[in-house]
Amino acid sequence: MLYLDHAATTPMRPEAREAMAPYLDADFGNPSGLHAPSRRAKDAIESARERLAALLGAAHPLDVVFTGGGTESDNLGLAGPCLAGSGRGGVVISAVEHEAVIETARFLGRLGCPVRVVPVDRFGRATPGDVAAAVDESTRVVSVMAANNETGVIQPVAEIAAAAREANPAVLVHTDAVQAMVSLPVNLGLLGVDLLTVASHKVGGPKGVGALVMRPGIELEPVIHGGGQELGRRSGTHDVAGIVGMVAAAEAAVFDRDRFGRDVGEARSRFEAKLTAAVPDVVFTIGAGADRLVQHSHFRVPGISAETLLIRLDGAGVAASAGSACQSGALEMSHVLAAMDLPAEEAAECVRITFGWTTSPHDGDSAAAAVATVVGDLR
Repeated sequence: MLYLDHAATTPMRPEAREAMAPYLDADFGNPSGLHAPSRRAKDAIESARERLAALLGAAHPLDVVFTGGGTESDNLGLAGPCLAGSGRGGVVISAVEHEAVIETARFLGRLGCPVRVVPVDRFGRATPGDVAAAVDESTRVVSVMAANNETGVIQPVAEIAAAAREANPAVLVHTDAVQAMVSLPVNLGLLGVDLLTVASHKVGGPKGVGALVMRPGIELEPVIHGGGQELGRRSGTHDVAGIVGMVAAAEAAVFDRDRFGRDVGEARSRFEAKLTAAVPDVVFTIGAGADRLVQHSHFRVPGISAETLLIRLDGAGVAASAGSACQSGALEMSHVLAAMDLPAEEAAECVRITFGWTTSPHDGDSAAAAVATVVGDLR
């Protein structure tokens, strides 16, 4: 199979497997205990916390909260500050956020928190001015993703954060950096944010692990209640192996970033050039007019539905997708493409090809040939 759906999940890196192995076998202890096996597990978690804090620019290791994945981290990053203390703080989000942010905002709205959604331009970008205009004295959290999971479009997060704070100096800025981390430098300082979400399986770690990294002194109301782990911010027994594997994968991804950008960039360039030559009417939704992640290519072939194209590609041994993997396979109108004012009939034709750390440059040639062959057969 030619795997071209790395934005959904990517194969586990060998560094993650190696790091996890001891905690799947000999060092299986629960880190909340007092005996030696528990202490070894606890030490592994705290070492991983220190390393991830350094990687993502946290001032102190305890500013890292380990979670069950990117979705939970997004929930905690929005609901945590908005529900902390007295009152109900408001949220401002962009119209193209991940479902984890959108649905959390809707939940907060049902609790009485003011919610404002900022529109985007035809490339899916929110402007700092529009975000600032949506911020008022009730706003506690602004959330704009670092890069979009469907289209790969990169948001001007640092500029948005500065504009939001100018409108309300007390506001906290959160970014979902889940999709961006594998190919872009990501940390609190570079992005100018207060809260940052990352997920393990997008960088080559195991599924079911994530983290919320934040600046010191931010009060969070937990969204999962129980035994009070993670300093009361996230209850539940730690997945020691998963946490260790996530941090090993994150470090490997950062070390590999230059090579990743070079090989994946060449693969995408070859894919888009050769597909254009073979299918001249192909339309790339996000082209030279917007910054995008090097691993994303988003396109449509007029007259061919995404569902038909994807089914035929799957039969030919090519794995691709039509957008977010969080929609349980349902090919419905993407909220991202709707926010970009793409007509419904065109949105129904859009396919997402995403390359990853296992990609070689010639995979771009193979991908273009496969798509061109399927299109030719269909026509």
